[in-house]
Amino acid sequence: MHENLGTIAEFYERNEEHLHPAQAFFERLSLILGSPAYVGTNLLFVVAWILWNVLAPGYGFKQIDEPPFPWLQGLVTLNAFIISTTVLIRQNRMAKLANQHTHLDLQVNLLAEEKSSKIIEMLEELRRDLPNVRNKPDREAEELAQPTDTRAVLSVIEQEAEGLNCGKK
Repeated sequence: MHENLGTIAEFYERNEEHLHPAQAFFERLSLILGSPAYVGTNLLFVVAWILWNVLAPGYGFKQIDEPPFPWLQGLVTLNAFIISTTVLIRQNRMAKLANQHTHLDLQVNLLAEEKSSKIIEMLEELRRDLPNVRNKPDREAEELAQPTDTRAVLSVIEQEAEGLNCGKK
């Protein structure tokens, strides 16, 4: 188990090592921009901006942004642009990592299937060779002992996918 955890840790370390400094910056920034504290700070800023600009003339202070607050709208729009861009940058890399994980899962599952087939094959062989055990053919075990034809499975999956998406082109 420790070996597997070490392998996973090495995978993430290698991934971080190859991270471009700009990518690392935007990912750290996206973590900040996606935090509840950032949302709360933004809400407080907007409320303070509106209150200041509504109440300032009554107290003899200069109004920075008259209603309907075009400067505030511009700041909020810029903020939304920055947040969405940094989140997309991070999501793109996370999607690449997820694809790598999916590929690894597929490889491990195929290997596990091969091992299971081999174990069943060996058990069937052992059953046939043991003198104390009655040699009773088991068609299901014989079928399970055969390695899965991944090309055939992939073909069926593709055909089913085409059938589901027949109206979409």
